[in-house]
Amino acid sequence: MLNNHISKKKVAILIENDVEDSEFQVPYNAFKQAGIEVVVLGSRVNETYKGKQGKLSKQADGTTTEAMASDFDAVVIPGGMAPDKMRRNPNTVRFVQEAMQQGKLVAAVCHGPQVLIEGDLLKGKKATGFLAIRKDMINAGADYIDEPLVIDGNLITSRHPGDLSIFSTALLSRLGYGGKDAALPDETDTRAEWWKLADAWGGSTKGEIVKALNTVLSGERYSQEALEKYSEKESDAQIKSLFQEMIGNKQRHIEFLETRLNELGEKPSLAANIANQYAKVKTALTGSDDIYQLRSALGDVQTGIGDIGNLIAATTDPVSTAIFTQIHKDLLTYEQRLVDLYRTRVGAQLKSAKPTTGAAVTM
Repeated sequence: MLNNHISKKKVAILIENDVEDSEFQVPYNAFKQAGIEVVVLGSRVNETYKGKQGKLSKQADGTTTEAMASDFDAVVIPGGMAPDKMRRNPNTVRFVQEAMQQGKLVAAVCHGPQVLIEGDLLKGKKATGFLAIRKDMINAGADYIDEPLVIDGNLITSRHPGDLSIFSTALLSRLGYGGKDAALPDETDTRAEWWKLADAWGGSTKGEIVKALNTVLSGERYSQEALEKYSEKESDAQIKSLFQEMIGNKQRHIEFLETRLNELGEKPSLAANIANQYAKVKTALTGSDDIYQLRSALGDVQTGIGDIGNLIAATTDPVSTAIFTQIHKDLLTYEQRLVDLYRTRVGAQLKSAKPTTGAAVTM
């Protein structure tokens, strides 16, 4: 796909076991296709490193112990669980520190900034990373910005696999590979079909993206129907009102998901289309106790949080990932509101069940 060869450019990509597969593969393939020399650096040469998702199997070309930052134009730190291992290796931390000090491009995605934290390299820097390490980055002195791509001098950071095509394009551009001849979009172009570029570099295929969208759509349609049934059985006005609000939220999610499928030239799957029927059957067997309905809704929300959280980390289409991220945020908000109502109602029941003070005790 890429034929605009870059001479005399050399990039190091760090690796450890449990690296997020796509976060290694997409930039690696992007550099390779651009004609850039890529050197994979681990802690040990004689080890085959495995990806977190089981798709990647890679032996390092060298180690951070022997490598010299001055030999490279850029250093890339992919995420997953690998950065937690990288930061335990003082040679890896030193290598990244030297690259930063020498003005080399230093790029980290997802959990990759954990290595930057260990090296005290984020103080006063604008940066981003996976949401789970946001507080860690802020505590390390970073100005955390929730954007697909954050650039501060020679530091380039992104949040998750959905940002990888933009992240890799930004790196290629700064390494001299860009412009019309490269056939790459501008990194700020929100209308670009970034998923196609990610696919070409080893990210999610169209089929995988469509499957992920339909998985979430099935869950949202199921939840919407289930909430309708819970609401019908609910006598507590406050709980019923929350259920109705959540139903409207689900409808908006469904519209976003269906729109994205349509943009990709696809339609909802059979499973997505019948998800509401499954919900009708399952909820028909539930009881009518108010607390039971509340706990059932809470269980559905918690299942969704886990499922969508996994898809956010597995999809390299920025548009779909943004939809999943918004749904995840909404679910977390509703989980807390449901829990608050549950605790209030259960607490009131326990209080009313206590014996009155001074009641006679019979022996």
